[in-house]
Formats: sequence, structure tokens, C-alpha cells
Amino acid sequence: MQKINPFSIVFCVMAMACIALLDTTNKLALSTLPLVMVLWWRYAFQALSSTVFLLPQLGLGLFKTKGLSLQILRGFLLFSCSFFGFKSLEFIPVAEFTAIGMLTPLMVTVLAKFFMKENISTRRWALIFGGFVGALMIVRPGGDIPLHAAIYPMCMVVFYAFFQILTSFMAKTQNPLSMHFFTGWIGTVFASCLVLGAWTTDVSLFEFGLLILIGLCSTLGHYLLILAYARAPASSITPYLYSSIAFATLFGWLVFHHVPDVLASLGIALIVLCGVGCAVSNFFSK
Repeated sequence: MQKINPFSIVFCVMAMACIALLDTTNKLALSTLPLVMVLWWRYAFQALSSTVFLLPQLGLGLFKTKGLSLQILRGFLLFSCSFFGFKSLEFIPVAEFTAIGMLTPLMVTVLAKFFMKENISTRRWALIFGGFVGALMIVRPGGDIPLHAAIYPMCMVVFYAFFQILTSFMAKTQNPLSMHFFTGWIGTVFASCLVLGAWTTDVSLFEFGLLILIGLCSTLGHYLLILAYARAPASSITPYLYSSIAFATLFGWLVFHHVPDVLASLGIALIVLCGVGCAVSNFFSK
């Protein structure tokens, strides 16, 4: 078995803390600011910061790509994922939202079966089914989450799964730093098309601070993930991604005084067990 670089684990857990803080800050900002304005800021901050950081290193090579149409599609997929994620946070507590988002690796496995003809064992099908049962326990009828809101996180999971599959395909031939650069600017373009009718200048100092924190957490979280994946294979990193649920639960309690109820907690635990089980199964099947 390949030894895991301990720094990859540290960077992954730190990234998950940043992303959980990002989701918590997003939910807080969305309570008073228009969704598309917060979304625009998230992408504009990433686009500008990645340009400032990467342009001196790569020069004009930063703009080189072997498939602009694929870059646009990839940017659209992540932008759509972000939109549905932000919409979810208007209705769903942070811990439950994060847990449903962690269905993505399971969804990637399902899509890989149908689009890449990968074989899936009976055990992995059972784990996938268990993960989605966990999601239903969180967004169950009669629970704290409005039933119509359940569609938003599931749309987010589907778009993000397609994004990951496309990223895996493009990473074989394209510079990942350039991909990160294009993703930021393409998302900014899409967000700019929506934000014009919703922009407001009535932003308090506290709200502006939230926007700054959103940009910092997003940029730092993605950068730390790049560092983690550069030091270990994805199958070794995946189990540690679920630490985001613990951070999200902590931040949700500190900021919103929310603790998942018993059934939601069981659903979260089931998603974690099935997700980690599927990741371990993938690792040992290679």
C-alpha cells in the first residue's frame, strides 16, 4: 500500500475548514444580500487573485488552452454548482448542506458507470444507495427543511459530479493552474450577466467584511486542495474530505445555534459511512 504524505492530510483538513467557513459565511451574507451579488463576488475575487498570483509565474502561458469550449463548459458546470449551492444555503442549515454535498463522490461513481463504462461492484452499489438514503433522511417530509428546497442541493451534486469528471478528463492534457484561472473568469462572466439587475450599493461594513471573508476562504480552500492532491492520490485524500461535515456542524452551531436533529444526524452519519466506504473500496480495487 502506498504511504500517504502527512502534509496532504493536513492540507486537505485545512481546506475543508476553509470551505466549511465559506459556506457558513455565505449563509450569513445571503440573509441580507442578493444571491447573485454574493455569487459574483466569490468568482470575481477568485479570478482577480488567481490572475495576480499566476500571471507572474506562467506569463502568457496562463492563457493557453487546448480546448476553449471545454474550459467554458467546465466553468459553466462549476458556476451552476455554485448557484444551486448558494440557493440551498437559503433554506438548509450548513451541516446538512455540507453532508448532502458529500454525495458527490458517490454520484461521480454512478456517472462513471454510464459515461465511462466503469464496473461497479454490488458492494459499491449498496454504498451508493445507502448514501442517498442518508440524504432522504435529511430532507425528509415533515422535517425542518422545506420539501421543495431538496431539489437545490441535488442539482448542485449532479453539476459538481459532471464538473469533477470533466476536470479529470482535461487534467490529462491541460495545465491545472490554467484551468483554475479559466474557471474563475468564466464564472465571473456568467455571474456578471445576472448581477446587473440585483446589484446594491447599500452594503454595511459588516456585510463587506463577509464578502472579503468569502473571497479569502474560497481562494485559500481551493489552493489548499491543490496542494493536497499534488502530494497524494485522490483515493487517499477522499476520506478526509468528510472532515468538512464536522467543521460545518461546529460553525453552524457557533453562528446559527443550530444542531441537526436525530434523524438528520443519522442521515449525515450514513452519508459519511457510505462515502468513506466507497472511497476505500475504490482504493483497494485498483
